[in-house]
Amino acid sequence: GSIASQVRAQPSAGFSIVSYTGTGSNATIGHNLNSAPDVVITKCLTGTNSWAVYHRYSGNGGALLLNVSDAEDASIAYWNYTHPTSTVFSVGTSAQTNGSGQPFIAYCFSPVDSYSSFGSWIGTGDADGPLLYTGFRPAWIMYKRKNGSGNWVIRDTKRSPHNVSNTTLVAESSEVESTSSVWNVDILSNGFKIRSTGAGTNNSGDTYVYLAFASNPFKTARAR
Repeated sequence: GSIASQVRAQPSAGFSIVSYTGTGSNATIGHNLNSAPDVVITKCLTGTNSWAVYHRYSGNGGALLLNVSDAEDASIAYWNYTHPTSTVFSVGTSAQTNGSGQPFIAYCFSPVDSYSSFGSWIGTGDADGPLLYTGFRPAWIMYKRKNGSGNWVIRDTKRSPHNVSNTTLVAESSEVESTSSVWNVDILSNGFKIRSTGAGTNNSGDTYVYLAFASNPFKTARAR
């Protein structure tokens, strides 16, 4: 990349940790994954700037912010309207991704067959909601409404070992876990299914993006 970076990468797991110093100008940064990341999360290590999240299925015209429940912040300044490639991800002039002279950390995730999946769905407003195919049984899922306010909802099979999965933590809050039905999902052997009509999970016509990781990686998923 045009900005020097220090990287710890494990391409077989689709994960790398990248440190770099911002320049305040449009730039590229190496990630060492050998495939294009679907998710990049950046954080300035000084000050109180937000955690900026790039998600391929949200697009490169703005960023979701991991520390707030707001809708996507549509600004070219985050990612310079450029999707990551197999070698680099791009940053613009935003203080959240590339503040001049500031130290940054970035967490990069690329999809790995039978291990990780990143995608999206369109809300139906129906309790018999969309089925999201991941190709494995998820152990951990996090999702967020893109075009409206909504929590960063976290579900997992340890706190909710049976369906319906209704034990929820939210990433942007210090609140205790909730068992509200507004975030209900079923966690299945090959993905997860939305079981709620809540705005934060399945509002009709809204876009939601997710990250999911396997319970038993690499084609050993079991039914539930």
